[in-house]
This record gives sequence, structure tokens and C-alpha cells, in this order.
Amino acid sequence: MIVTIAITGATGALGRLVLQQLAARRPNETVVALARSPEKLTQAGVEGRRFDYNDAATLAPALAGVTTLLLISSSEIGQREAQHRAVIAAAKAAGVGHIVYTSLLHADRSPLSLADEHLATEAALRESGIAWTILRNGWYTENYMGSVPPALAHGAFVGSAGEGRISSAARQDYAEAAAIVLTGSGFEGKVFELAGDEAYTLADLAAELSRQSGREIPYVNMPEADYAGALAGFGLPGPLAQAIASYDAKVAEGALLDDGRELSRLIGRPTTPLSASIADALRRTK
Repeated sequence: MIVTIAITGATGALGRLVLQQLAARRPNETVVALARSPEKLTQAGVEGRRFDYNDAATLAPALAGVTTLLLISSSEIGQREAQHRAVIAAAKAAGVGHIVYTSLLHADRSPLSLADEHLATEAALRESGIAWTILRNGWYTENYMGSVPPALAHGAFVGSAGEGRISSAARQDYAEAAAIVLTGSGFEGKVFELAGDEAYTLADLAAELSRQSGREIPYVNMPEADYAGALAGFGLPGPLAQAIASYDAKVAEGALLDDGRELSRLIGRPTTPLSASIADALRRTK
């Protein structure tokens, strides 16, 4: 049987890494990169097809001949459920045999507002009649690395997470897990709770940043509203700043904590340590 793997959001941060992983694992595999702007693709050896969540006419035709689909969740919060349902319907019409979906860690019990759309998508997959695998991805360590430059500039790492612990992993780790599932067998009907091996607090993150930068960068815990205001002051749009602050505040409730180590078992190696991600972030600031 000829296997054709397609990836939605192929020009995004996760999609690009999955394409690289597939090229390394199965260089002769047929891979289709689905993107709103396929001309932005930089990965050689893949076929780019236009695929716009908001343009239903592009969906089923772009999935022609696809056997396995990685549905990377849309970035448009509030529109995800409708967009994902449209993709699932198009996949069924196109005869896709297996959908792998990137969901949210502990989506069935997460206090994060993000969980609802992910759960709705998981339900749509189960109802679709298509074989499915759900990758409930934890936080990307990169979500916090974007705060490194302002922390260095202002002499403090700010947040609203209190002493909550975070089991994040590098985006590369999640990309490798996705590639393994896409090219492997026996994963149908399974839900994976994927997170980093070692949990840390934001105070731990600030201490590691201080150690590596040679500067004293304390963690300053702020009320959620104040943190949202600080993020807006850094240039983030108000609604996004409020959303990020709300996610951070839920860390104290265990929203980003997981000690199951399913991710490292799936990829066959330890997840990327926080220290390595901070070192990479510091290199990027130079």
C-alpha cells in the first residue's frame, strides 16, 4: 500500500519541524504539505498544496490521495472547532484513512479555556468513522522562551504562575513524536498525554536563566490582571495578553503538570531539558 502523509499548518513552527522529522525518518515517503500559503514552504521533497481552514473549497481537493493526515490544531482560538470539523469532514470525503490530531494535555480535565475546542475536535474524530490518534501535547518550552529578551532587558522574569509546576518540552520533541506516530503502526484509537520529563516552576526557570546569563534575573509573580497589563506593555494585543495571563494563572492549579513521561517513552529518549532551551534562547538574543 502506498502511504501518503499530509500535514496541516505545514508552514507553522510545529509543522516545519514535523516535515524535517519525516524527511529524516522516511526520505522516500510521499509527504504533502498543506498550508494557506504553500509558496512559503522551505522543505525540499514535499508537495505543497493550498489548504485554508476558512475556505472549504480548498479542503477535500487538497486531501486527494492522502492516507494519513496530521491535523495540527488551528491557531485561531474561538474558530478551531468549526475549522477542525470542516477538515475532518473533508478528510472523510477524500477517503483519508487515519487522522492524527494535536490536542491539549489532559484536555478532558484541564482548567485551561483552550480545552473546550480540543475536546470538541476529539469528539468529532471519534464520531467520524476515520481511524484516529490523539496527541495531547503539553506546553511548548518555547512559549516561555519568548520572554527571555524582555527579562534580560528589564532584569526580571514576570508571570502569574506562582509555585505551579510546568512539564513543558521543546517543540522538537513533540514534532518527533508526531513523526513516529505518522510513520508507525498500532497507534490507532490511542490517546497520548505528552509532556516533558522534568517539571519546573517559573522561579526555577528564572534561576537557570540567571545562571546561564551571569546576571541576577529574579522571578516576579504578579496578579493575573497586572501580568496581562505587562504583556500588553511589551506589545501584545490586549486579548492575547489576557489569554496568556489566564493560562499562566492556571498553572498553579496543575494545568501544565504531568509526570507520566509518555513523550520520552514514545520518542525513545529524554525530553529536551529546560537548560538546553534557555541556552538556545540566549544564543538567539546575541
